[in-house]
Amino acid sequence: MNDWQDKLLLRELIENWAIWRDAGFWDKFRTVWHDDGRMMATWTQGTADEFIEMNKQGWAREVSILHFLGGFNCEIAGNRAVTQTKMTISQRGDVHGVLVDVVCTGRFFDFLEKRGGKWGMCLRQPIYEKDRMDPIAPRATLELDETVLDAFPAGYQRLAYLQSQIGYPVKRDMPGLKGPEVEALYATGADWLAGKSITWAGHSWG
Repeated sequence: MNDWQDKLLLRELIENWAIWRDAGFWDKFRTVWHDDGRMMATWTQGTADEFIEMNKQGWAREVSILHFLGGFNCEIAGNRAVTQTKMTISQRGDVHGVLVDVVCTGRFFDFLEKRGGKWGMCLRQPIYEKDRMDPIAPRATLELDETVLDAFPAGYQRLAYLQSQIGYPVKRDMPGLKGPEVEALYATGADWLAGKSITWAGHSWG
C-alpha cells in the first residue's frame, strides 16, 4: 500500500475518533484504539476502555465536551505513524453559578501502529495552545479566582478551571505550544517513528 492510501486511512481514523466519541457511539469508538491504547486528557488519563467509561459517566452527569478538527499532518515509517491534527475542544458548564462555554485550541498528537493490516491508536496526547471562557447569557458577569486560574498552564487555564469546578482532578503538566513538555513529546514521536521502544507518562510501547 502506498503512503497516500495509509494517510487517507489514518485521517479517516482521526475523524472517526471525533465523530464517534462526541456522538456517544462507544462500540464504534473502541475500534479506533489498539488494546494497549491510552488517552491523555486534562481531566482523565488511562486506557481506551477507562477513557470510554469515564466518558459514559460524564454523559450521565450531563458533562458537555465536543471536538472540531482542522488541518492534518502525517508521518509514516513502516507500520508506525505520528499524526498531528489541529483541533478545538469545546466544553459547556457551570462556573460560580454562571453557564459558560470554554473553547481550547490545540493539536492532537497521536501515535499509531498498523497491526494485522489495521491501523489503530496507541497513544493520544493533546497539545493545548490557548483557550477562552465566555458566559452564555449576554449580560452575565463572571469573576474567576486568579490564584486558581494561575495554578494551571497557560494553554488550558480556563478549561482546567471549568473542569476542576465540576470535580475533575486536572493534570497540570500537559504539553503547550512551547516548553519542555512539548519538546519531550516531539522527541518521543521521533523515537516512535525510528522503531524504538517509547515511554510516555509511565507507560511503554514497542
